[in-house]
Amino acid sequence: MAAPVGCLAGWGRWVSSSSSAAVTPRPWRLFGALCLLRLPRITQPLCREEEEMAALMGQIELEKSRYSDHEVRKLEEEEQLRRRKESSYDDDEAPGKTVIMAQDLEDKWEQKLLQFSPAPRVTDADKKDDRTSLNRKLDSNLMLLVKQKIGNQELWLLPQVEWQPGETMRNTAERAMATFLDHIQAKILGNAPYGIYKYKFPRAIRTEDNVGAKVFFYKAFLQSSDLSQAELKKDYLWVTKDELGAYLNCAPAGGEDVGCDSEE
Repeated sequence: MAAPVGCLAGWGRWVSSSSSAAVTPRPWRLFGALCLLRLPRITQPLCREEEEMAALMGQIELEKSRYSDHEVRKLEEEEQLRRRKESSYDDDEAPGKTVIMAQDLEDKWEQKLLQFSPAPRVTDADKKDDRTSLNRKLDSNLMLLVKQKIGNQELWLLPQVEWQPGETMRNTAERAMATFLDHIQAKILGNAPYGIYKYKFPRAIRTEDNVGAKVFFYKAFLQSSDLSQAELKKDYLWVTKDELGAYLNCAPAGGEDVGCDSEE
């Protein structure tokens, strides 16, 4: 059955408008960026209130708990020893048999504990303030920054490249990772960006068809902290959230910060 002429005309208008929209210059240049995080390796130290609450909950749990099998065994052995001393009576244990008491086990465990030395929370990289090392700020997230040339300026930025026709924004973010990092294991979260930031170009180069840039951020987690096989192709830093302000510029010199929108 042939389609109505009116319907075909409508489709023709739609195709025509879509084709014209495809060639319409974009006033905003689009970029895909990667927010690559190394997650904390250890817990953060407790504040005073948290320590008091932890001690209280531990005491409540102890008071309401039942004896473990080891504690029951120890109480039984202590009772047997007490009765032996009172009656001078020996159990019918086989002569020469070695008996390991619960107290013996506890003494052994205590010796092992004394030999254990926990790794320091403050590393050599922390002492040297080596911000190219992942072995620092173990209780915090670390974010990757790379030095990129924007115009005639070199800026510290999250790894980012310009969107190319035919790509999804996630493809662009993956290309950004491949551009700056080789042989690195990272997991990008989702297909939608978790934040967007835009700024206008300096007035000297701003035109009606070249207003500014929109940067779409994708969050990714570093899967392995062993970067011995990885190659970082640019100057790079691993910084905490509090350290970002010392490196990030909202917009290139002469540009206008428009704002950002993020899930966090």
